Amino acid sequence: MKELAQEISARFNELGVEIPIGEIEERLDKMINKFKVPKEEARRSVVNYFLKSYNINRNEFYTGQSDSPVENISGATEDGKWLGVRGKVIQLWDNSHESISQVGLIGDETGTIKFTVWESANAPLVEENKSYLFKNVVVNEWNGKFQLNVNKTSSIESIDDDIEVGNATVGFSGAMVDIQSGSGLIKRCPECNRALTKGACMEHGKVDGVYDLRIKAVMDDGVSVQDAILKRDQVEDITGMTLESAIALAADALDQGVVLEQMKGSLVGRYYRIKGVRIDRYLLVESIESVFSYEQSELDELIAEAEVI
Repeated sequence: MKELAQEISARFNELGVEIPIGEIEERLDKMINKFKVPKEEARRSVVNYFLKSYNINRNEFYTGQSDSPVENISGATEDGKWLGVRGKVIQLWDNSHESISQVGLIGDETGTIKFTVWESANAPLVEENKSYLFKNVVVNEWNGKFQLNVNKTSSIESIDDDIEVGNATVGFSGAMVDIQSGSGLIKRCPECNRALTKGACMEHGKVDGVYDLRIKAVMDDGVSVQDAILKRDQVEDITGMTLESAIALAADALDQGVVLEQMKGSLVGRYYRIKGVRIDRYLLVESIESVFSYEQSELDELIAEAEVI
């Protein structure tokens, strides 16, 4: 906290304003320790307070600060550290928080990390499978996990580099015990690829969505539970249902929900081995295969006998 206060004080000194370190530390301490505000949000709030107190334009405060050095993603392991990263956006996640523009996963040759682009950053939207240079982003630690925050002082630039992402692939074997809402036949925004909610995109409003298949599965190995996300190609492989047949099924029933119900009927209770990258609570599935088990075989036999009877 002392280092953060000194950083803020030094920038104000460059503008000819001397603010006692103690005043800055006091405000930071109250926000971080008393009100449990994340460090970067506390920093922004304290800076804004003194900008207003001394009638300083925020553009004047932030303009002229040198860009943080570009580092490997594997080096983003220090809370509050400012850096730049060069990486490929692997996946964008659904987001319903009005103060957040985008949430996703970015990776480089050394690994992957979650990123959050705040609405206040006014940053351009990023797309999956494209490479970008994130400048002046800050590392935030939450529950022992690190992520990158793109805020007002940050910028995002599209680059042509084809970055090969290095991932630590992990495996999990167990029964698929549930398929969560937001699965099945869904629609995505054609502009930013977000899943639509009631036909609307958080960023672009009402749009003509593009159909896609997705499964948000819950796996259980008898000891632990793992949430997993399957993309279209994996969904088609394990269900035998193509995107086109899913669209036709929904059209016949006049209900998109029948696709999800059919998936639940054919998948829940069966055993699978999945591999992918674990990010927060999710495992982003790269491969999935059915696993034969005594329990599943016995269940299939009982069902077959019941049908004969």
